[in-house]
Amino acid sequence: MKRTSPLRGNLRHALLLGATLSCAALAWGEQNYPAKGLVLKIDKPHHEMLVSCQAIPGYMEAMVMPFPVNDAKELDGLAQGSMIEFTVVVDKDSSYASNVRIHGFQSLEQDPLTARRLALMNNAMDRSQSPAQMLNVGQPVPDFTLIDQNDQRVRLSRFAGKVVAISFMYTRCPFPNYCFRLSNNFGQVQKRFRSQMGRDLILLSISFDPAHDKPADLTKYGEIWHADPKSWHLLTGPPPEVQRVAHMFGMDFWLDEGLMIHALHTVVIDRKGKLVANLEGNEFTASQLGDLIQTVVQRH
Repeated sequence: MKRTSPLRGNLRHALLLGATLSCAALAWGEQNYPAKGLVLKIDKPHHEMLVSCQAIPGYMEAMVMPFPVNDAKELDGLAQGSMIEFTVVVDKDSSYASNVRIHGFQSLEQDPLTARRLALMNNAMDRSQSPAQMLNVGQPVPDFTLIDQNDQRVRLSRFAGKVVAISFMYTRCPFPNYCFRLSNNFGQVQKRFRSQMGRDLILLSISFDPAHDKPADLTKYGEIWHADPKSWHLLTGPPPEVQRVAHMFGMDFWLDEGLMIHALHTVVIDRKGKLVANLEGNEFTASQLGDLIQTVVQRH
């Protein structure tokens, strides 16, 4: 018997739910629901976006759902991997998304002083003088070589033809909503794509604290998440190379009073080696990241 993928199953559920709720709107008139989600696909010609949407109280559970828009201009500036806020409008004839806007990441978990320091550092950095310019979505990702938890050299180009997801961390990070959350996201992704790991999908977690994070430290860290070293590589390397790779994706970090002050980025690269998405922050869920990865894995 042919199995339906979770993403396709969710879409069918979503379409049925949308039709049911549109019919229900006949009884109560137009309803407006605030929504938030991660963009998986933009279809401007058909005035539609596919969104991994967080639960909307009183309307629907968290799921992947296509949302039409009345005006294609609502989709301007959006890209795969954009975190958005919008309004779901349900009336007697249809349901659609309105007032779509990008949700910029603003950490509410950092103390105000640290947040100001990070903002000042970001503003002070002159990327035009950086040896590695920050990549834009759609650009090919330059090759790099780092060292994994098995003390083996790992080249990005080795994974040509596979989808690669990258996050950044350091093993001594004390905050549960920072490196821990991003590593947990990868742990959940590894479970979801277990049958495709290594064949279709590779995970790379890069430490931006190479002075302390040696292969042995990464091995211990990987054991926490049951990371399979054949398909989930925890990487370190010479500080200049780590910095070059981090800056390619806009990842800033520096040592301050014994702690690493750092940004948060999760990157997805397609089978052709091009940057598909660069997710900033930690407000997306592991499920949403998995939905995004699945759309890229399914694209041939």
